[in-house]
Amino acid sequence: MSLLDLLSVREEWERYYAYKASLGGPSGRLEELRAFIDKEEYLPVCAGIMAGEPFPLPRKAAISKRSTQKKRTVYVYPRAHTMVLKLLTYLLLRRYDHLFPENLHSFRPGHSAQQAFRALSGRPGIGALWSYKTDVSNYFNSIDIDAFYPLLARTLSDDPALLGFLGGLLREPRVLDGGERITEQKGIMAGTPQACFYANLYLRDLDLKFAGTDIPYARYSDDIILFAPSRGETEELAREVRAHLAGKGLKVNPDKEVLAPPQEGFVFLGYRYREGEVDIAPASVRKIMGKMRRKTRALERWRKRNGLEGRHAATAFIRVFNRKLLENAGERDLTWSRWYFPMITTDESLRRIDHYAQDCIRYLLTGKRTKGRFDARYADIRALGYRSLVHEYYAEAE
Repeated sequence: MSLLDLLSVREEWERYYAYKASLGGPSGRLEELRAFIDKEEYLPVCAGIMAGEPFPLPRKAAISKRSTQKKRTVYVYPRAHTMVLKLLTYLLLRRYDHLFPENLHSFRPGHSAQQAFRALSGRPGIGALWSYKTDVSNYFNSIDIDAFYPLLARTLSDDPALLGFLGGLLREPRVLDGGERITEQKGIMAGTPQACFYANLYLRDLDLKFAGTDIPYARYSDDIILFAPSRGETEELAREVRAHLAGKGLKVNPDKEVLAPPQEGFVFLGYRYREGEVDIAPASVRKIMGKMRRKTRALERWRKRNGLEGRHAATAFIRVFNRKLLENAGERDLTWSRWYFPMITTDESLRRIDHYAQDCIRYLLTGKRTKGRFDARYADIRALGYRSLVHEYYAEAE
């Protein structure tokens, strides 16, 4: 049976819903999926696929990368079609998961970024090794479809109907850009659900290259890290990785290439390992502090524009970051603390963030960045609802 035949089966949608519910995540998205299933909005899309009707063209969009001014290109199908593609991807990732070695951790059943980092940081002797970390530049959208399609055809040889459908989407050169139809090279289309399966598949041969060796190696989509006993050995492996990527028409991002000695530890998937301790990656700390800085400026402008007292802006800041950083009772959303607290073994970065947050709040309360900001005491901040990350971290551990 083709996976396409399963797209109109209610039981498959219910299994998919149960899986999404088990992950938590934004409650609004889960409610949207529930309503989509209950109204059987998937049926017209499935009927069109089975009848061979043309699939809508994807819309090209540019979205901001987190905490940067850079933009990245994504592609988006209409809502109902995207929902159906999400179920199809869920089925794809399960039917073909056996093809991938254990050193690939992205978008796989039973795998997660946390598990990937634990597997590396818990490996005996990892702290004595050199590391090489790299990132494939614009991975999804730079994959050559002519090079990728034969690989997809071999993988889906047991499901020709599915291959025909997905191949048609991949080979369609047109996209909608601001209401106009344009033609461009769009790779495997970042932003579309099925792209995650393609991203796993395209570099599977690199994963297999290291799977049968003693070399510690892990990949999470476009993030790659490996380890070796000496600088020379690590540099040689790094050259092999770059050559492999170049042979597939890919380039590394030079800004994200890091060769690190054992004493510096390593950073991977938002975490840092150094001298036996796991902490939040420095880039992640900078990102959250950048968000605090921008929110502080926005709230100060809002306060002045509306002639409000500083406590109104400070309270709004606290409310925003309590929600973003800490999981409140009854919430199912994956909050910042829920991501980091189970993994880290030191409060070093939490203290930095706490200190910065308190400075932001004191500024909003007093309007001062000098020592005068300490006119706002810690007790005053707590009275407004502020919750310390360090305190919450140790309270959760008890």
